Amino acid sequence: MENKTKLRLLYLYHHLLQYTDAEHKLTTPQLIEILDKQYGIEVNRNTLANDFKMLEQAGVKFEVVHSQQNQYYYDGRVFDLAELKIMIDAISSSKFITEKKSRDLIEKVLSLTTEHNATSLRRHVHVEGRVKSENERGYYIVDTINEAIDGGYKIKFQYADYSTKKRKVVRHDGEYYVVSPYSLVWDGDYYYVIGYSEMRGKVQNFRLDRIFRLPEPLPNEPIIPAPHGFNLAEYSREVFRMFGTDKPVHVQLLCKNYIMNAIVDKFGTRIPVEEVDEDHFKIDPLVCPSPTFLRWVFGWNGDMKILGPESVREDYKAMCRKGLEN
Repeated sequence: MENKTKLRLLYLYHHLLQYTDAEHKLTTPQLIEILDKQYGIEVNRNTLANDFKMLEQAGVKFEVVHSQQNQYYYDGRVFDLAELKIMIDAISSSKFITEKKSRDLIEKVLSLTTEHNATSLRRHVHVEGRVKSENERGYYIVDTINEAIDGGYKIKFQYADYSTKKRKVVRHDGEYYVVSPYSLVWDGDYYYVIGYSEMRGKVQNFRLDRIFRLPEPLPNEPIIPAPHGFNLAEYSREVFRMFGTDKPVHVQLLCKNYIMNAIVDKFGTRIPVEEVDEDHFKIDPLVCPSPTFLRWVFGWNGDMKILGPESVREDYKAMCRKGLEN
């Protein structure tokens, strides 16, 4: 009898959790019928009332709408529908997570809400046809790097590019990158590890989906501390989106006013802005003046101009000349 009582409480809690919310309540007669038909347990109104008292004493959050037939629903959910939708959209659009892993992870997120909401959310899930990683080791790569960051030791790995046949080919004839990992950063639908590369002798970013196989932990080799004056938050905020292999420098940019939305998207609201005239403003962001940055400037069709330093202006001119020659 005691086991039956315990099972009845678990079944009641599970059903409230999975099938009820403020929009989908269940009355006392409905719950009595559900326990009988689905779980083979007969109860009466008094028994059910006592069960709800026990659940309340255990801290289970449910609401009762008192009426001729009391209505019950679970009210202890951590995430609301809009929050779950945001998480699902982020998973669906992420290029780092494979299609299979995306589906698995979305199902886990859907388990945090009722079956009614889950069915509704599934109608809006679109994973097929998106550009997704094919690296099924992604989760394990994240886990390995996280452990290295927490443990304060180095990792080594091979890094890959794509050949013209769309196959991964390791860089530098398979030579290993030995890296002191400082942080994992999600940016532009990809995961990156930021760390000190011994091959390059400086802090670099590495895309996790381009890491070939699993990184090898080096627990007996403590990390090389970040260079003096290195600020991880500042690096991530001001430099990261213009990643490259160059040393970050301040670049003076003259922009037309309509570009301000893109500037805020790229560098945040804290970047200093100088109004030049009614149509233009100037900024002085810290960026890596790599081809990635120069292509971004070029994309504004002349409405963004590089004022300095001169070395960056010359690199930009050389890129434009090369494009015209080809």
